[in-house]
Amino acid sequence: MSKLTESTQELIIEGAGCASCVGKIETVLNNISGVENAQMNFALRMVSITGDVNAKVLINAIESIGYNAKSVSESSDNELIDEKEIADQKYYNSLIKQMWMALGLGIPLIVYGLAGGAMTADTSLARTVWLFIGVLCAAIMYFSGKHFYLGAWKSLVNHSANMDTLIALGTGTAWLYSMVVVLFPMVLPEMARHVYFEATAMIIGLINLGLALEVKARGKTSEAIKRLIGLQVKTARVVRDNKELDIAIEQVLLDDIVRVRPGEKVPVDGVVIQGNTAIDESMLTGEPMPIEKGKGDEIVAGTLNKSGSILFQATRIGKDTAIAHIINMVKKAQNSKPSIGRLADVISAYFVPVVMIIAILSALVWFNFGPDPVIAYAVVSATTVLIIACPCALGLATPMSVMVGVGKAAESGVLIRHGEALQTASKITAMILDKTGTITEGKPSVTDIIIADRNYSEQQILTLAGSIESNSEHPLAQAIVDSALAKNLVLENTSEFNAIAGYGVQAKLNNQQLIFGNQKLMLKNAIALNDFVARAQQLADSAKTPMYLAIDNKLVAIIAVSDPIKADSVAAIKRLQAKDIRVVMLTGDNRATANAVAQQVGIKEVFAEVLPEEKSNKVAELQAQGEIVGMTGDGINDAPALALANVGFAIGTGTDVAIESADITLMRGSLHGLADAIAVSKATLANIKQNLFGAFIYNVAGIPVAAGILYPFFGLMLNPVVAGAAMAFSSLTVVSNANRLRLFKPQ
Repeated sequence: MSKLTESTQELIIEGAGCASCVGKIETVLNNISGVENAQMNFALRMVSITGDVNAKVLINAIESIGYNAKSVSESSDNELIDEKEIADQKYYNSLIKQMWMALGLGIPLIVYGLAGGAMTADTSLARTVWLFIGVLCAAIMYFSGKHFYLGAWKSLVNHSANMDTLIALGTGTAWLYSMVVVLFPMVLPEMARHVYFEATAMIIGLINLGLALEVKARGKTSEAIKRLIGLQVKTARVVRDNKELDIAIEQVLLDDIVRVRPGEKVPVDGVVIQGNTAIDESMLTGEPMPIEKGKGDEIVAGTLNKSGSILFQATRIGKDTAIAHIINMVKKAQNSKPSIGRLADVISAYFVPVVMIIAILSALVWFNFGPDPVIAYAVVSATTVLIIACPCALGLATPMSVMVGVGKAAESGVLIRHGEALQTASKITAMILDKTGTITEGKPSVTDIIIADRNYSEQQILTLAGSIESNSEHPLAQAIVDSALAKNLVLENTSEFNAIAGYGVQAKLNNQQLIFGNQKLMLKNAIALNDFVARAQQLADSAKTPMYLAIDNKLVAIIAVSDPIKADSVAAIKRLQAKDIRVVMLTGDNRATANAVAQQVGIKEVFAEVLPEEKSNKVAELQAQGEIVGMTGDGINDAPALALANVGFAIGTGTDVAIESADITLMRGSLHGLADAIAVSKATLANIKQNLFGAFIYNVAGIPVAAGILYPFFGLMLNPVVAGAAMAFSSLTVVSNANRLRLFKPQ
């Protein structure tokens, strides 16, 4: 976890109390030479730094502005989760202890006041009793609230302000005023000799309670990542020197032969070399049905072997396994910040100083225009404004929702790379779908061979086509090679092979010039097609892809390949269209085949016969029309289009390079993942907006009430204790609302 990539490191931040801290920490880190980007997750109190900079330099910079930092240790993900849970539990216990100490003094004083007890120091006995309580309150401020005052002092030294500043000023003002009442009552009018020790103690207690509940609720947001990390096994059974040995997972080597028995999890990525089984991949892909695996099939770490015993060869180990990449992606995305979250950070940076000014103005208004005792009213209004305005909820609003949303998506087999993709996916108005491997299975097979030259048999045609296509990596080429091998045909070596993107291939075999590809390739080489164009058209109208084979510039055959449409493509496309998303199909295949497939799945717009380098132009065309474009492809040959799209979706299996090539990766091949991703995105963004609205409205409405705006009309003045309770529970409300996302299920 300490390194998400070669140039990324993480630091745990101590002393960050609110959203305004985030901006200061990110600013000081981003100003360091060598730092490419620094982003802090306030909910996790963790900052990710991309760039080539020594950790000590980063830590010194953070300490220079009044916070503490430490590097994430070089531990396994399991160990780090355990460390964090232990640290969180320790912090929670400490906060609860501090809360009870503060409330132990505050609650009796509140009860005494509500019961009609005098909260004034107007006799010598009363002054003595209140002096004793004031000293107790000072002890409470030290033992239960020391972290607030230290944080405020560090901010002051560094010429800044944060949540601790507001709490320290509020509670400190209430305590100091009360001590003046006790020690020097003669300097105040008799009716102003009211003490507020209960406010100081209760505010400290309630805010500590709010922080404790936040820590507890915050732990739930990481459940998705815990489950992913829980997929990783600690031991593996390897076969060495004809003996089966149980060894630590860290000791497994590349190309080791590993045994997995029924009921065991796959320890590392690999390829099955012996045995057949069914693998449950649901925790990675969201696919509920186990997948049959046999010799030559890939399996990935963390999946569950349901039935047979198999041997496989390790192909990826340690941090290179699919599950390790997925965990890193999820953590990275949870730490990232959508633009709506950066807006909250900007506001928070100015929020605390503005609140302090409002508190001073409020006190001045009460002092100059308020009823007697003006000093008491001025102190109460300023204290209440300072306490109720703490922007904790504002800082938690976005990261809590992002953490839960990204985790929820991962549970459905949808991997989101960063927060911006999560936000933008909710706004998609047009979705471009690549045909082969996206709408279709991506496993084409030969369906027809039409002979144009009677000197050749079907077997000879298939042998020639298979020989030339054995050098190509195109899915249609693989279908022809597989068909030839299935008929036990012997493929021959070709020379001067040349793949022409968007057209086909050509090569020499036994001194013959072979050309194999689409109609454009034939026309380009002036090869006569005669009546076979109509035959090819008939095949294309049946959703088959016809390819022409020419030998020495003479047409000898047409080979048709069909790629079956995925069973759930129609339903998934209907889901997208039901969300008013414009669905467009993009393919390099011929227009007739493309239109036939589009008609079967209910797509009205088709871009056909598009060369790979032209795919991004089609994305740009839709963007020029004002569309927010999602592009879905295999993540490799569609890379330019994926990069240009507002959101790139890669169809992958987790072992594919697609994981690293798109904004969002769909771990299972189903297009339902698209609709799920968009649904999760919309739900998460709605949740963020609810949190931000709640936090903003809470502060916007709370500050005027705290300042006393209702007093002239209703005679109501907000008690600082009520303000403290409201401030503490506002954070809990935000965290609880974010956790509602855990119950979300895409329709």
